[in-house]
Amino acid sequence: MTSEPDADELAGLLGGGTVTELRRLVGGASREMWAFRLDGRRLVLRRDPPGEIAAGGMEQEGALLRAAAAAGVRVPELLAAGPSFLVLSWVDGEALARRILRDDAFALARTRLVAQCAEQLALLHTRVTPDQVPGLQLPDPVDDVRRRLDAMGEPHPAFELGLRWLEEHRPPVRDDVVVHGDFRLGNIMVDADGLAAVLDWELSHLGDPLQDLGWLCVRSWRFGATLPVAGLGTYEELAQAYEAAGGGPVDLAALHWWEVFGTLNWGVMCMIQARGHLERGVRSVELAAIGRRASEVELDLLDLLPGGQVHPAVPTPPAAPVLGPHDRPTATELVEAVREFVEGLPLTGHDRFLARVTSRVLRTVERELQLGPTLAAAHEQRLADLGMADDAALAAAIRSGAADPAAMLPAVRASVVDKLLVADPTQLAGRYSSPIPLPSLSVPHTQGDT
Repeated sequence: MTSEPDADELAGLLGGGTVTELRRLVGGASREMWAFRLDGRRLVLRRDPPGEIAAGGMEQEGALLRAAAAAGVRVPELLAAGPSFLVLSWVDGEALARRILRDDAFALARTRLVAQCAEQLALLHTRVTPDQVPGLQLPDPVDDVRRRLDAMGEPHPAFELGLRWLEEHRPPVRDDVVVHGDFRLGNIMVDADGLAAVLDWELSHLGDPLQDLGWLCVRSWRFGATLPVAGLGTYEELAQAYEAAGGGPVDLAALHWWEVFGTLNWGVMCMIQARGHLERGVRSVELAAIGRRASEVELDLLDLLPGGQVHPAVPTPPAAPVLGPHDRPTATELVEAVREFVEGLPLTGHDRFLARVTSRVLRTVERELQLGPTLAAAHEQRLADLGMADDAALAAAIRSGAADPAAMLPAVRASVVDKLLVADPTQLAGRYSSPIPLPSLSVPHTQGDT
């Protein structure tokens, strides 16, 4: 749970006045967002969740916002900044990607957004210089994502396959620039005319400018649409628009490398965000749910690797038997009852959003209770066929070069598909021309079935 900001303290940060209409905004898994009025003016507070350790990152983000504004990048006006908060002007528009991609109100905007995104990135990459924002880090991308993966202490063979490919196919080195680090639908404000503001600069650092373009192409940021650039356009359209805006040449092979990197990076970020709930005292059903999205990103990653889309036939797993002396309702039925209760609550705003997240989590639990034993047995058999004791041994063999990635790919892919059958089987529907069958969730009602 979270605590509401103190209205008097908030007014004091801004030199006084009366704060009214304070409310939590939907979104902001890593940082909270609160809308309010100060003497009638609409503003937004972004802050670290209570319990998070503030490391001064938001003051640096504030400096970057000032530099970006001076360069002509469309950003909200910065009114105040501290180690753990920013206060920004309100920007009218929509940030929810699914509405931007589907609502009639944004039909014209959708025809302009690829070019507008390219223009904003070109301005950032060419007009904001590293000396304007001291302290921005310059990580080696592959080493950095490997380090963060290792810090989780959780083996992911699919990510190891991605790391091997990235290491072996690095693109030519380009001059390092200031990159946004999280430029995508969901982090831009869009109105009827197109891009109104670039938001959420917390992941900015120094690096290759194509990192921002590749991130914009990651499948997760298409939100169900099919076109590769944010669900709105083609790679060629993005490259041409970026070059026309003065951003420099775009090599499509290098852009693909950065899309692979961005996909793997997002998978590791899913794990890190879940650790906020599991280990860092930020209890959040939203953060917990994000951890299970790693399997979705693993499949996205494998699809981008050579041979990755060649997938084995996957039979629909049978329902797990109900064992033991327990009475009806079964564990699955109990979870189903709780989910139906949550779905029926008359909630609004952020609470309604969290209820939808909770419902998805409970559906995942239902599927794991029903399918888990069968899928676990299949996973153990795949590992045994490869001569591997567990996922940790398989991941280590891929990293060290002791295992041939091409030979490991079918088994790794089958395990990722099994994880998605539990985490979110809708991610498998319609992805391929010969779709993977989805499991039936009928619940067995007879105790003692074998």
